[in-house]
Amino acid sequence: MRIGSRREDDFEINVISLIDVLLTLLMFFVLSTTFIEHSRLKVDLPKADAEARDATDNALTVMIDRDGHYAVGSDEVPGEGIDPLKATLERVAGTDRNRVVVIRADANTAHQNVVRAMDAVGQLGFTHLSIATTPSEAAGR
Repeated sequence: MRIGSRREDDFEINVISLIDVLLTLLMFFVLSTTFIEHSRLKVDLPKADAEARDATDNALTVMIDRDGHYAVGSDEVPGEGIDPLKATLERVAGTDRNRVVVIRADANTAHQNVVRAMDAVGQLGFTHLSIATTPSEAAGR
């Protein structure tokens, strides 16, 4: 019987279970993250003093760049005028007309381009329309 010298147990941390938990969390976050694919059009949104509202998850986005080129979601609209825009909207949206349509128009685009997009959306029967803006510096005060 040894009273004076006690053998201390080696203390180990089992990192294998910790790695399993971390990899599971990593997979959960990667799979649950929404990846937003923006169009190739560069859009500089106008500024507004209104409060920012929550973005809708299932919104259909119509982008208009400074030169008047359109994109619906990530699909660019070929050609000019309202008919190619309507055809692309119908193809991307399908039959769901209750979807929210968000128009993201460049601040320097012609007003006619925005009106044309609103007209196409209205002619196809969409009832929920929103225009995207960025908050101005005065709204932050």
